[in-house]
Amino acid sequence: MKPKNEQKITLGKLGGAPVLKELVAKAERHQQAEAQVLASLPPALAEGTRFVSCHEGEIVLSAESAGKASQIRFRQHEIMEKLRENELFRFVWKLKVKVVPPRFREQAPFRKMPLSKENARLLEEEAGHTKDKKLREVLEKLASHVRD
Repeated sequence: MKPKNEQKITLGKLGGAPVLKELVAKAERHQQAEAQVLASLPPALAEGTRFVSCHEGEIVLSAESAGKASQIRFRQHEIMEKLRENELFRFVWKLKVKVVPPRFREQAPFRKMPLSKENARLLEEEAGHTKDKKLREVLEKLASHVRD
């Protein structure tokens, strides 16, 4: 292994361009491999599934849910058979699936639902039958949140 100083000099001489080209080429190969892997999956399983790597005959996929990962594992022999038709994956002998939930999901903002007139009437009725003064006040306040 090279000393750290020598590694820095080597990287400095490269100027970054060849390294960047290699990274872009590697990313393109990965993208092409992912397209081929996803094409070999049943359409219902392809969405939300990503190709992670293929190393020494072991292909690694990630699924967005445990259910989808289980379905892929259940159908792994069928999937690997289709994969082996491709020259790039002809020596694949093992399929590994990891669960990687999506990082961000669009969530609708929380909205308070106004109380229906019927439910407000029931709350007021219950407040009238309640002997506890504080509980009665709370029930009456809740009943006042009626939609128009």
